Amino acid sequence: MTQHYLLSWLIPLLWLVILSYAVFTFILTFFWNRIKPSGIFKFDKRIFISVIIPVRNEADNIGLLLNDLDKQHFPHEQFEVLIMDDNSTDRTAAIVQALAANSQVNLHLIALPGTATTSPKKRAIETAVARAKGNLIVTTDGDCRVESGWLQSIAACYAATNAKLISAPVTFADEKSVTDHLQTVEFASLIGSGGSAIGAGYPSLCNGANLAYEKSAFIEVGGFEGVRHIASGDDEFLMHKIADRYPDGVHFLKDARAIVTTKAHDNWQAFFGQRKRWASKWKHYQSKTPLFLAIYIFTCNLSLIISGLLYAVGLVDGYVFLSLLSAKCLPEWLFLGSVLSFLKKPGSIPYIPITQIIYPFYVCFFGLAAQNPAYEWKGRKLV
Repeated sequence: MTQHYLLSWLIPLLWLVILSYAVFTFILTFFWNRIKPSGIFKFDKRIFISVIIPVRNEADNIGLLLNDLDKQHFPHEQFEVLIMDDNSTDRTAAIVQALAANSQVNLHLIALPGTATTSPKKRAIETAVARAKGNLIVTTDGDCRVESGWLQSIAACYAATNAKLISAPVTFADEKSVTDHLQTVEFASLIGSGGSAIGAGYPSLCNGANLAYEKSAFIEVGGFEGVRHIASGDDEFLMHKIADRYPDGVHFLKDARAIVTTKAHDNWQAFFGQRKRWASKWKHYQSKTPLFLAIYIFTCNLSLIISGLLYAVGLVDGYVFLSLLSAKCLPEWLFLGSVLSFLKKPGSIPYIPITQIIYPFYVCFFGLAAQNPAYEWKGRKLV
C-alpha cells in the first residue's frame, strides 16, 4: 500500500519535471537560434579597448595568445593589453617582456602583490581596470587563443548595441580523446544556455575568458564589491550586477570571429577543481534567475537518476523509463547540436549521447561537492 501510494505521486511528479525540462530546452533552442551576429565593424575612434589577461605560470601558453593579439584586424592604436602577473614562478614574465619589445601592440606587464587573497583573479582585474585607458574592457585568460577578428567583432557588437556588458563564446581546441569531446559538449551546453538566457532577457551564465564591459559600468556597480571574498565568479557576479543596473544592457555575441578557444583539462584533479569552483557560486547568487536555474537543473537531472533507479529495481517498466529519457535527451540533442555547429565543433556532436548518460550524475555530484568550499587554483588552496 505504501509503495503504491509513493509511486502514485512520484511518477507523475517525475513526468512533470522532465516534460517541463523538455519545454525549457526547446525555449533555449528558440532563443539561441534567434540571436543574430552584429555585422561588420565600422571604424570608430571613440572605441578604445583595454584587454586584461590575468596570468599565473602560463609560460607554455602566453606567447601564443600575444601573437594572436599582434595579428588583430582591429587598429593596433585603439587597444592596449594589460598582462596581470600573479606571482608566476616560471618564465611567464620574461616571455611577455621579450614579446613586448617587438610587438606592434601596446603591451604592459604588471606584477601583482604577493599578499594572500581569496580571489586572485578578481584582484587582478580590479587592479587592471584602475590602470586601463580603454572605455571598453575585454578579458580573457592566459591559456586561451583568439581569432584575428576577435576584437573587431566585439567592437562591432558594442557599436551596434551600446551594450554595457557583452558575453562571448568559448570552446575547447584540438580534441584528441573521448574525454576532450565530452568536455566540449558539456561546455557548449553552458555557453549555449548562457547565450539563450541573455537573448531571453534573463542573464545567468557567462565566461570571463571572453567577456567585455564598459569601464564606466564596472565602476558604477562597484566592481566586485560584495563578492571579493568568493574565489570564483569574476564573470557572472559582475554580469548580474550590471544587468540589475541596466536590464537591457547585456548582450551575447554570436559571431564566429569572436570564438575564444582554450585547452580541455587533461587530468581529473584540474577538472574537478574548476568545476567545483563553478558549482560553488550558486549559493552566493543575489539574482533570482541564476539561483532558480541552478536548483532547477539539479532537480531535473536528479529526477532522471531517480527514474533510472525505479526502473532498475522493477518499480517502473522500461517503456516509462525510456519515455522519460527520450523526453529529456531529444530536445537536448537538438539544442546542443545547434550550439556545437556554431562553435565549429561538428566532430563533437556524436558524443552528445555519452555526455547525456554521464551528465545527470555529474550535475548531482558537483552540486553536492560544492558544499565543501575549499578548492585549489594554480597550485594554491582557496576558500
